[in-house]
Amino acid sequence: MTIEATDVRHPPRTKLILLAAVAVVTAVGYLQFGDALSLEIVAQQETTLRTFQEARPGLVYGVAFLVYVTVTGLSLPGAAALTVGFGWCFGFLPGVVLVSLASTTGASLAFLLSRYALRGAIQSKFGDCLRIFNDALVHDGAFYLFTLRLVPAVPFFVINLVMGLTPLRLSTFWWASQVGMLPGTAVYVYAGATVPDLQTLNETGTAGIVTPQLIAAFVLLGVFPVLVKSAVQRLRRS
Repeated sequence: MTIEATDVRHPPRTKLILLAAVAVVTAVGYLQFGDALSLEIVAQQETTLRTFQEARPGLVYGVAFLVYVTVTGLSLPGAAALTVGFGWCFGFLPGVVLVSLASTTGASLAFLLSRYALRGAIQSKFGDCLRIFNDALVHDGAFYLFTLRLVPAVPFFVINLVMGLTPLRLSTFWWASQVGMLPGTAVYVYAGATVPDLQTLNETGTAGIVTPQLIAAFVLLGVFPVLVKSAVQRLRRS
């Protein structure tokens, strides 16, 4: 499973159109709604949001899912803040399910965009990462992607884009991302679920939600990848 260096060719007109459309949607969406998603603005509308959620739960879940998919699929900033916000909005278990499915769906869209529309640009910008990822996939297979998701040493948006240029199958990318991102998703959603209200969070900052349980969760998140890697190595030896 290797990738040979290829010359960057001029993309077909359809790819240029698709790339331009993605760029326009990304720019317009961020300029129009970036400020509206700030914590201060959302905190001011907390009561209204809660009332609307109780009246239209299906619509709220659907819109939240689409927003998260759009942010991750177009590699926009704010995914971590959304994860915490959805924990506050939906609670721990519903929030974990929603964010887990939405983040993997968005990552898969970015993966497909890279593979079929942005190959030349991604290959020229992240060529070094591409060679490293490809060599590691040959050696460790999907476990390499799994460990990258567990330990965010590389930004997730870079992983999504560069993996799209490897021979990795979409189905493998999906399950490895789904499982690998789940521990981090659970911790960030838990952080949001412990928030009493957004106005308090806006006034006190993150100090208002830091508890011994949350600290323990982040410590476990840091230790978990080491435990998983050790377990896999033992299984391979046996």
